[in-house]
Amino acid sequence: MSDGDILKLTAEHVKKTMFGEGTGHDWWHVYRVWNTAKRIARTEKDADMTVVQLGALLHDIKDWKFSSGDVKAGGRAAREWLEGINADPDVIDKVCYIVDNVSFKGAGVRDRMNTLEGRIVQDADRLDAIGAIGIARCFAYGGYKQRQIYDPMVKPKRHKSFSEYKSSEGTSLNHFHEKLLLLKGRMHTKEGKAIANRRDRFMREYVARFMEEWKGTE
Repeated sequence: MSDGDILKLTAEHVKKTMFGEGTGHDWWHVYRVWNTAKRIARTEKDADMTVVQLGALLHDIKDWKFSSGDVKAGGRAAREWLEGINADPDVIDKVCYIVDNVSFKGAGVRDRMNTLEGRIVQDADRLDAIGAIGIARCFAYGGYKQRQIYDPMVKPKRHKSFSEYKSSEGTSLNHFHEKLLLLKGRMHTKEGKAIANRRDRFMREYVARFMEEWKGTE
């Protein structure tokens, strides 16, 4: 089976699996990350486009947030799918490494992404968490988790471990300070950093405006 056929089958599989999901982790999130990852990969020398695309397509196939906190669920699901369509074993290993390590795990937790393809997919995924779409996704997920929009008595935290981060019950606005506003500084690629600068600026303007309206000064 050609790489093109594997990519087409994988895209169809992910779309069927994730279409219509309402928390912002749906097929269209994957589609945007896929397109952004291709955009970034074209600016990076020596990136394996097949690994990049499969990593982007499968990065959220079993997100730990919907798998009882199991960070390895996605890698297992990706491996099962790719082995089932007879993908190259080396490609499978590289894609599963991306899926297992792509997620943000707390402000105080260092990223573990040691491949160029993984860094490209991680940048693309994080870019979809910031800017205008990132704001919409933050509040969509917050509503799903029944989190308050904002409570001035609940302060943001710098989570020092993944277990602390995944058990957080902070407000949706706190999530900006606990994750989203940190992502610009954790981009890997030149193109990712350029896009992040623009989206981060918009997001900071939004948070400032939110606080003005909250305080009644606007």
